[in-house]
Amino acid sequence: MKSLKTSGVCAKEISIKLENDIITQVKFHGGCDGNTSGLEILIVGQSKDEIIKKLKGIDCKGRGTSCPDQLAQLLEKY
Repeated sequence: MKSLKTSGVCAKEISIKLENDIITQVKFHGGCDGNTSGLEILIVGQSKDEIIKKLKGIDCKGRGTSCPDQLAQLLEKY
């Protein structure tokens, strides 16, 4: 699994695993448990590019980023 230390969001780290550009595992460390658990369930089995397209740029409370946006950034670097 690859991990990214996050910045400007409640989750402190996101770990993710891909196989053939399909997300097979994802784990948010910290953050709002209900939201991050929901994201984890929804994105497993989805393509990396589709998730980047859907989540990149989502803002949380004017922070300029969010947990979903941070996930998209990690996927771009993967």
